[in-house]
Amino acid sequence: MTQRAEIHDRLATSLRDARRARGLSLDAVAKLSGVSRSMVSQIERGESSPTVATLWNLTQALQVDFAGLLEGRPAGGIEIVRAHEAPVIAGRGTGVKIRILSPPETVGKHEVYELIFDPGGALLSDPHGPGCREHLAVIEGQLQVESGELAGDLAQGDTARYAADRPHAIRAAAPARAILIVQDS
Repeated sequence: MTQRAEIHDRLATSLRDARRARGLSLDAVAKLSGVSRSMVSQIERGESSPTVATLWNLTQALQVDFAGLLEGRPAGGIEIVRAHEAPVIAGRGTGVKIRILSPPETVGKHEVYELIFDPGGALLSDPHGPGCREHLAVIEGQLQVESGELAGDLAQGDTARYAADRPHAIRAAAPARAILIVQDS
């Protein structure tokens, strides 16, 4: 079997598995993606090679990772990102390392970060979209969170939920670690 045929078969299987894992019919996927039912069926049977645009529409409708389909990661499988492989955001704060824990396709909807603060570290943020909220859970140390004019102190094990559609900040006087979830409305 040629490499092209293997990729073609893997793609067909991945799309079919993703659709079935979500309990969707061919008609439902067609409506969600804007790709005709017959084309979805042909792709799943390996009888048609989809364009990148068609593939993109299908992955968005099925809420699966575009690159994962091409790499042959099984739908509904376990995706492991090793600690050293997690992307890090630089320049968004002073004395804070921000590791991205959520998959790229959730940006702007539901984002998860690990925050690692040096003493005196601060993450200062401009307002996000209307209705956006953040959930901050302190794993180690102590943090202060600010949202608009409000402020609160958190110790290890504490969680704060606050509006992020206004200027907000997270500050650490001593080393600290936290998980931050950003949830847009």
